[in-house]
Amino acid sequence: MNGANTTFEMSIVDSYRSFMQKNSDPRTEKWLLMSSPGPLLTILATYLYFCTSVGPRYMRDRKPYQLKNTIIAYNISQIVLSIFLVYEGLVSGWWNDYEFSCQPVDYSDNPKAIRMASAVWWYFMAKIIELLDTVFFVLRKKNRQISFLHLYHHFMMPICAWIGVKFLPGGHGTLLGVINSFIHIIMYTYYLISGLGPQYQKFLWWKRHLTTLQLVQFFIILYHNVQVMFGSCKYPKGINFLLAFNAGLFIYMFGKFYIRNYLKSKNSGDSKPKEIAANGKAKDC
Repeated sequence: MNGANTTFEMSIVDSYRSFMQKNSDPRTEKWLLMSSPGPLLTILATYLYFCTSVGPRYMRDRKPYQLKNTIIAYNISQIVLSIFLVYEGLVSGWWNDYEFSCQPVDYSDNPKAIRMASAVWWYFMAKIIELLDTVFFVLRKKNRQISFLHLYHHFMMPICAWIGVKFLPGGHGTLLGVINSFIHIIMYTYYLISGLGPQYQKFLWWKRHLTTLQLVQFFIILYHNVQVMFGSCKYPKGINFLLAFNAGLFIYMFGKFYIRNYLKSKNSGDSKPKEIAANGKAKDC
């Protein structure tokens, strides 16, 4: 029996190694956190354990940390990083080289192809850094904002980005990163202003428009991936389905948020939404 189990386990390991050798992009193999999924999964497991167990227990009998300056610096860094990602995504392909209807991955050593692969890696690192969103909630005792949606978003996005760097660092799916990073410029600007203090709330009249932009983002991503699934584009349709599914899921969730907080509140005479779209309770894709 033990021999059979050992053989089965060896077969799984051999299949995994064979899959990785056949499908991995050798250009990104030695980049930070890209040798295997182990380091990323360790980071994500630690993140979940801290945010759902260790962190809340540690903060239970403590006062919330005052992290205003830290969060201001964090938001500024996220804005700068997002601007960088939009720029790199455009100059590496989407400005005038890539086709919206179908764009296979360029696995060559062409300088633009390498630059796009590097941009995808930086996008992956941005998703790792964004785990701090939840850590800040825990340290400030804002546990009510740590919903299942919030954790799902922050857990899944690094995994999706890692898959992109490991197997598909370029091509059709990278439009998501460009659009998402553009939305993040606006979103973290909102966070930055809202964190400066109550006297700046008058400058946040555009929060409803931020939610609208997030919904537009998801519709573009949904269409961009669905239309490829019915064509002959040389891009993995399984990845297109995954991206389209996530976009559809967020359209549903953000749509419910928009209706509840803007349409229903307006009809009921309450002009102030119960929640703010950009406060971390509902995160964009």
